[in-house]
Amino acid sequence: MSHPFSQPLARGWVILCYNLTMDKQAKNFFKYLSSLLVIVFFLIGFVVQSQDDRQNLEVCFLDIGQGDAILIKTPYEQNILIDGGPDNTILAQLGQNLAFFDKELDLVILTHPHSDHVAGLINVLRRYEVKKILLTGVLHNSPDYMTFLDEIRKQNISTEIIKAQQDIDLGEQLVLKIIYPWSDLRDKQVEELNNTSIVTQLIYKNNSFLLTGDAEIPVEQELLASDTYLRSQVLKVGHHGSKSSTSQEFLDAVKPQYAVIQCGQDNDFGHPHLRTIKRLEDNNIQILRNDLLGTIIFIADGQNLQIKNRE
Repeated sequence: MSHPFSQPLARGWVILCYNLTMDKQAKNFFKYLSSLLVIVFFLIGFVVQSQDDRQNLEVCFLDIGQGDAILIKTPYEQNILIDGGPDNTILAQLGQNLAFFDKELDLVILTHPHSDHVAGLINVLRRYEVKKILLTGVLHNSPDYMTFLDEIRKQNISTEIIKAQQDIDLGEQLVLKIIYPWSDLRDKQVEELNNTSIVTQLIYKNNSFLLTGDAEIPVEQELLASDTYLRSQVLKVGHHGSKSSTSQEFLDAVKPQYAVIQCGQDNDFGHPHLRTIKRLEDNNIQILRNDLLGTIIFIADGQNLQIKNRE
């Protein structure tokens, strides 16, 4: 951590004062002061480091097991969470990836109401101040989704139903594009909920991320037929890398350098599918997996991407 204060410096100063003081009461005082200064200097350094990080865009693919959860930290001090995973693991992940004093989420997006995307959001709403929620409102009666909706109503959180493409301006040269769905799904019964997923594209200057939820090949085909611009450096692979997503035609349009697969270690679904892995490898796309790497973080300065992982 690069800042003008350090623990060794603090301890050195206190030890010097301590050795020059013979009075037992003074020695006890300096012991307490030493501990206090170390904590203060650590917190100052943590805040300085957090502020330094916010000079760039961070996209954190959180390791929450078998599910999706993506935290976006913008250089304009916004926090955006897309999906929350299957359980309360999301709370620990947010704690590790946000400053301890940062308890606000400017935007929460639920791509679709399957439990591996929505369950973790219930306690996120209870622990964080959420300013706005985007969802499709598609009909689904699972206990997790119903509890999520009840919590929104209880807190009277601002909610918007996505039913058309739109751009969300987040700051200078930073935009979150909602590119799917483009019809009103509110209170509609849909056989395949995966294909109601909200698909977004995050663009910061020359850096770009395509985030697909659990969208499968039928959605990919709709996007291709619509001539929607899909090219992106980073592709969040649809449906945890299952064989039902990530067609060759879709990859030809996106042309990603990196493919992130959000799946849990030794999951019961066999995700990611070997066919999908092979297709990504054949296209010379670097594969990054939560089950193998832990949390995957992209730091984007608008031109270059830096990748780190936090196990």
